[in-house]
Amino acid sequence: MNIIERALEFFDKLIVAVAYNPNKSALFSVGERMEMIQTALKNDPRITTVSFDGLLVDFVEKQGANVIIRGLRAVSDFEYEFQMTLMNRKLNRKVDTIFLMTGYKWFYTSSKIIKEAASLGGSVRGLVPEVVHQRLKTKLPNYRNVP
Repeated sequence: MNIIERALEFFDKLIVAVAYNPNKSALFSVGERMEMIQTALKNDPRITTVSFDGLLVDFVEKQGANVIIRGLRAVSDFEYEFQMTLMNRKLNRKVDTIFLMTGYKWFYTSSKIIKEAASLGGSVRGLVPEVVHQRLKTKLPNYRNVP
């Protein structure tokens, strides 16, 4: 959410792309993730949430956009994102990538760490939007009694 909120300082309109990736085991479906994003963003009219599969650069072009915004937490993020950006530039030179550093509160937070802590009954409230905190209670048995 931090990156989305900050990106709105630069752009009047954002498309939040929710990817279907069969190579990842997501806790929530694409539809559930889209719904949580929309709820967390209070259906802000400047933001459209759209799902896609396939190449991100193809999706961006189909949307009539030309910029991908990516959040970075640490140097390790940059190494991966840099490789992806180079490949995206090779696939479509009309699409650029802008990197935004995440707020310091999220430097060491990742979906993997959030899922691991929550699955063991640790509270992640304040690290995720309230809607996600509540949805985790329906997905993870050890999280059901977390206040």
